[in-house]
Amino acid sequence: MRTLTKILALMVLVALVAGGVFLATWEMPAPATPTEEVIPHARFTDR
Repeated sequence: MRTLTKILALMVLVALVAGGVFLATWEMPAPATPTEEVIPHARFTDR
């Protein structure tokens, strides 16, 4: 049973490291369309 636990823990560790490497090296493309949002003036005035 201890061997199974060690193997599962090693697999989880390898998956976490592989996921971290993937996210660190992935060049995600920037959004192609600009985003505009109108913010009401009331949010910036004193209440």
